[in-house]
Amino acid sequence: MSDEPAVESGQAWRLVVVAGVEMHLPAANPEVLLREAGSPWRELRIPVGLAEGTAIAQAFHGVASPRPLTHALVATLLESHEVHLEAMRITGRIGKVFVAEIETVGPRGRQVVDCRPSDAMALVLRSRLPAPMLVAEELFGPVS
Repeated sequence: MSDEPAVESGQAWRLVVVAGVEMHLPAANPEVLLREAGSPWRELRIPVGLAEGTAIAQAFHGVASPRPLTHALVATLLESHEVHLEAMRITGRIGKVFVAEIETVGPRGRQVVDCRPSDAMALVLRSRLPAPMLVAEELFGPVS
């Protein structure tokens, strides 16, 4: 794998993996730790809600539930309707809030849907065939 960022539509993307979900008291919410899959191995922390952090942590650790949780249900629905999750992208930041999108391909063609990064990460982790998780290169810079 190349350590060079992927470029699409003039935007540079970095491939990342979930490296963990952390809770640092006295913070009220967890953070998902994303790490670049290649050099320079930078990290990005995405704050998420408590329920979303729990869902991501359970999926990350492969914890099964007796009944499908929301993200597992959505992954199953997509698969049963032959819609494939092609990628999730964390595209930017509005203030301190990160924004994301998922890209799917199915019978109606290619679709890009805006979403919360936490939902996109949980969906990728619960999908039978995980899609690449990409972060816009500029998000690894300092918060302005």
